[in-house]
Amino acid sequence: MAKALFTPCVTAGDLIFVSGQRGAVDGQIVKGGIRAEVKQALANLEKFLAAEDSSLREIVKVTVYLVDLEKNVAAMNEAYLEVMGTILPARTTVGIAALTGDALVAIDVIARSVPLP
Repeated sequence: MAKALFTPCVTAGDLIFVSGQRGAVDGQIVKGGIRAEVKQALANLEKFLAAEDSSLREIVKVTVYLVDLEKNVAAMNEAYLEVMGTILPARTTVGIAALTGDALVAIDVIARSVPLP
């Protein structure tokens, strides 16, 4: 596999930008469909945020890239809410044709590196 041509996590001031995370472990998409992929993508995002002394609670903007929007949006929303609970940052969901590795979802976030008041 070629080296990625991007940095998965960048900080700028008190903002943390984490690029699109798929529901993958060690480069392999998890089994279990859209719900499992969403939960794993959020877990991957959480690891990047934790490395920057942040957390899911500090997310201010989420972008979800979703293959087959009509088919997958309800299950994606359910899995998203199971993980995020009452954390409801601004969110955009974009329907797309395909993702690498036959993933069904990729999620990127912007978070704060300091707790929100």
